[in-house]
Amino acid sequence: MAKGVVVIDEDRCKGCGLCIAACPQHVLDFSEKINKSGYNYAYMKYPEKCVGCAFCAMTCPDVAIEVYREKVAA
Repeated sequence: MAKGVVVIDEDRCKGCGLCIAACPQHVLDFSEKINKSGYNYAYMKYPEKCVGCAFCAMTCPDVAIEVYREKVAA
């Protein structure tokens, strides 16, 4: 089993929501905060659910997402 961590560059995110829609574990959501460009950026709302699949990073048109995975002993 793997645990994932999603790192989103808040200032690059345009709030398109593609990463939120692509996440099969429903980890991501829009932040109530806005970035310097005035967009509500994506963030990890439920980090404990992330498995590190990286679907979010693959769908991000702005390359604003990096995903890291670590193995967790079962």
